[in-house]
Amino acid sequence: MAGFNPNEIRVAGTGRVLVAPLSSAAPTDTATQWGSAWKDLGYTTTDGIKFTKKDKIDPVDTWQSVSPVRFVYADRELTLKFSLLQFNEDTLPFVFGGDAVTETPAESGVFTYEIANNPKFDERMLGIEFSEGDAITYRFVIHRGQVTDTDEVQLTRTAATKLGLTFTALSVDNNAPLATWIMSDPNYRVG
Repeated sequence: MAGFNPNEIRVAGTGRVLVAPLSSAAPTDTATQWGSAWKDLGYTTTDGIKFTKKDKIDPVDTWQSVSPVRFVYADRELTLKFSLLQFNEDTLPFVFGGDAVTETPAESGVFTYEIANNPKFDERMLGIEFSEGDAITYRFVIHRGQVTDTDEVQLTRTAATKLGLTFTALSVDNNAPLATWIMSDPNYRVG
């Protein structure tokens, strides 16, 4: 509804970030649990998650007009930026490009994660969920994407180490959405 309505202001009070292999079943509502393929990446910094959608629109200029006569969409980029605080077998491979944490020798308590010499594609699905109270839940699903940028990892005596990253959405195909919002929010009632 147009106009001033403070009930439509959202505060992402608590939430989580999840990843899954491509083609995993994603919830289609806010009541269904995320399936077993989805891994919760744990704590994030208080900065939360920053969504950015950038459309590149090229003007069509003509000799007969000083203003563009139309625009052509050249590019669309959808990114999410956030910092993870937990180090484990799910977060390290997600941030640094795939592969797996291994225990060598088996049952030794010594674990290894090797960052590949040559980069390779590590495409995944990404899910975001946040709630405000008991009645309002939002979910956001990117159906295909990958980590495209990482922040520097700083090891200090006075602060938690962060795994900062940018996740970029990729097209599944021309008929599938780039991402999907799912809301349980009474303010979306139509009619």
